Amino acid sequence: MRVSAACIRCMVERQEEQVRSLKDESKKAEYLKAVLRVIGQSDTETSAPELVEDISKAYAEYFGEEQDYQEIKRMHNQKMLDIESQIWQQICNAEEPLKRAILYARAGNYIDYGALSTVEESVLETLIQNVEHEILDETCYRDFRCDLERASKLVYVTDNCGEIVLDKQLIRLLKEQYPKLDITVLVRGKQVLNDATIEDAQQIGLTELVPVLENGSGIAGTSMRSINEISKKTLEDADVILAKGQGNFESLYGCGLNVYYLFLCKCDWFVRRFGLTKNAGVFMREGDYQQK
Repeated sequence: MRVSAACIRCMVERQEEQVRSLKDESKKAEYLKAVLRVIGQSDTETSAPELVEDISKAYAEYFGEEQDYQEIKRMHNQKMLDIESQIWQQICNAEEPLKRAILYARAGNYIDYGALSTVEESVLETLIQNVEHEILDETCYRDFRCDLERASKLVYVTDNCGEIVLDKQLIRLLKEQYPKLDITVLVRGKQVLNDATIEDAQQIGLTELVPVLENGSGIAGTSMRSINEISKKTLEDADVILAKGQGNFESLYGCGLNVYYLFLCKCDWFVRRFGLTKNAGVFMREGDYQQK
């Protein structure tokens, strides 16, 4: 998906904020020029998550490695594990368990240090508590269920730590409701922000439930031109793909595969592009959105 002007502005502003407190004005200016070069030299097919990876490489050249999110990730994973049994009970008691599980998985998408500078616990708690009052696009939900009935293979593309615990609940339910469905999970291949990796999948017990593949890439998304061959083939062979988060939407949309996208609109550009409020949820499929 083409990078919007709003995304470019946000990338530059986020980088300026990141180095603002540093003393060396000359070095900061040179770095921001490097950021502008990365953006200016990118081709029209480069998605926002791919640009962010290149910008991170430039940051490392000037200032060393960026923030390590390992402790933050373990903390969010454990917090979600602490309420895992309560969430599962709520799903099982719901009138439509599948719909409820999808809504919980979508609420967890709030835990995103790429789109947000701060993840507020009070906001996350409210989103989880209000799940029963949220809605899904009924046409998309109906199509998703119909596809699941016919499908042999589903690929679940994860996004963030913590959120992955709620993904696990949805996957558990899918295995129960569609026992013949072969489910594979894709996680990031390298540490990037607070995105889920194989270590997170192991910590929360997801690897004990379904096969989990590392995609070989260090972008905060899923670009078909940067992931490894086994992940690419797994996606291409899937009957249904469920992709979580803004980054996966930005990097996968337009791939032509049967992808359903599930995320919250956390940044201003997503709020504007979908005409929704901050942290409103989206459930849509490939082809539903026309980029202007």
